[in-house]
Parts: sequence; structure tokens; C-alpha cells
Amino acid sequence: MPPSKPLVLVTRPIPTDWLSSLEKSCEIFVGLLSEPETQARLAEAEGLYSLLIDRVDEALLQKMPRVRVVSNMAVGVDNIDLAACTRHGIPVGNTPGVLTDATADLTMALLLTAARRLPEANADARAGRWGKWSPTAWLGADLRGATLGIVGLGKIGQAVAARAVGFGLRLVYAAHSVKPEAEAQWGAVRLSLQELLRQSDFVIILVPLNAETRSLIGENELRAMKPSAILVNAARGPIVDTAALQRALSENWIAGAALDVTDPEPLPPDHPLYTLPNCFIAPHIGSATRGTRRGMAELACENLLAGLEGRQLIHCANPEVYGSDA
Repeated sequence: MPPSKPLVLVTRPIPTDWLSSLEKSCEIFVGLLSEPETQARLAEAEGLYSLLIDRVDEALLQKMPRVRVVSNMAVGVDNIDLAACTRHGIPVGNTPGVLTDATADLTMALLLTAARRLPEANADARAGRWGKWSPTAWLGADLRGATLGIVGLGKIGQAVAARAVGFGLRLVYAAHSVKPEAEAQWGAVRLSLQELLRQSDFVIILVPLNAETRSLIGENELRAMKPSAILVNAARGPIVDTAALQRALSENWIAGAALDVTDPEPLPPDHPLYTLPNCFIAPHIGSATRGTRRGMAELACENLLAGLEGRQLIHCANPEVYGSDA
């Protein structure tokens, strides 16, 4: 009798052709972690294919004694207790690189949308407030010669920087370490966070969410920005204090904000941020292109298969699980 295939739990419905590499060697079960049918199969699952909205913690791992790998279809792993996974000897895969360009494109789209006040102009046109051409109607911010501050100059941050120089923006950044290539290639200048906020006409948040960055941008930081400045958050919602941002926009501490992520997420439709004309909100679509999402799914499959076969993951968020020689 041939050995049974390892069971892989996929926590959300995903197009089946994105998971085709798993079909030959795995039994695939798709279901929300909260559903009774999924709960009934936790104990036998050897692989977990999770999304960024799924919490993977000690309580879940206790119910999954056979799990050997967690593969997250996302770059960020703030939904996963990495320390708990490491204690259990479980490698955690993520999907960096494949979504860099799509997220950088969307980030620039957010910046342009807010800078040129596109939502306001579109709403006025739809509502019949588009009269004769006026030299002072819907005036936006100039990009050429303005200063763009990037908080977090990782792969996505550098991809944004490469795009931003084409618009004539001066680049400054805040990061734990100097980025010599960015400084040499684009003339980027490293500043403290507070100095970046004071100097920048546009501020883009691109750091991962962790204990250090949670509420990184609060009232003090928003008050440090120019009244004409625009904030773009394309990272994770809790990095920006939502209540403080609402006040900043309502009281004109800053000129505007464009968000691809919010806290909470999804943001309830009756939230006051939606009523503010200087706040544009997208529903976390940074990586939402057909090719990118498929690429993320397939990379997550590759990570999962590697873990099930005892090989080192292509991208591992907790490499210490392999020991000092990894």
C-alpha cells in the first residue's frame, strides 16, 4: 500500500491552478481556521499554507502536533508568532521579492493620487461641480524638486526610490543602517526619523510591523511634519496611530494621506477617515496584480514543499530554526 500523502491545510480559497505544484505530493484541504471542518483536521496536518490575515500562534500550534512547515503567502509575517514556531522547530516561509515591483507601483500611485487630489477632483466631476476651467481649481502638489522621505529602505523602498527619481524627487530615508548603494545611485540621504519628517514633502511608510514599529507614527510624529506634507502608508496599518492620523487630517496638521493599509483592517465603512476629503484609502491592494499574486502563491507552495521534504526553505522568516550553520 503506497504511503499516504501529507495533509496541507490552505486557510483561504485560492485558485486551484495556483496550487498545482502541491497536487501530486500532498492532500490539500481548504478551509478557514475557525471552521469546525478545519479544526477537525488540524491534528493530522503536516503543512500549513497561511495568509496574512491568519493568526498562527502557540494556541494553534498546540492543536497541530504533526505540522512541519508554515508557509505564509505574504512578505510580512506579523501574523505569525515566529518565536513559537521556532520553539517547535517549524520553519516559516514568506514571499519576498516577487511582489516588490507591484507594491512599489501601487505606492507611487498612492503618492500621485494624494498629491494631485484625484479623488476630490473625480468626486466633483461626478457631482456636477465641474464648471468652466479655472486656473485655481483642484491645485495639487508638485513632485519635481520636492523631498520624498522613505521610512524603511528595503527592497520595496528601494524600488520606490528608483521610480521616484524619475519624477525629480529628492530622496531622504530613515533606516537602521546606511544604504550605500541607494546613496550612490540616487543621492539618497540618511536622516533620523524626526528630521526626515521635518524635511519631507511626502513621507512613505515601508517598514515591517513589529514591536519597534507599532505606532511608530503617532501624534508627535504627525505634528513634526509640514502642514503641506502628505503621508503614504503602504506597509501595515498599526504602524500609524489611526486616531492621531484622523486628528492630523481633520485639523490640518498635514495636507493629506493615502493608505493601502489601515488599523483596523478592514476599516469599517462608517469610519470617520472615509469622510475626510484629504484621505484616500485602498483596500490593501499593494500586491494585487494577476502575475504577482500568482507568483506569491507559487513561491509559497515551493516553500511548503521544501519544508515537507526536509529541505531548507527558499525564503525562511526564522532561519534560526535550522541552527547556527544555516
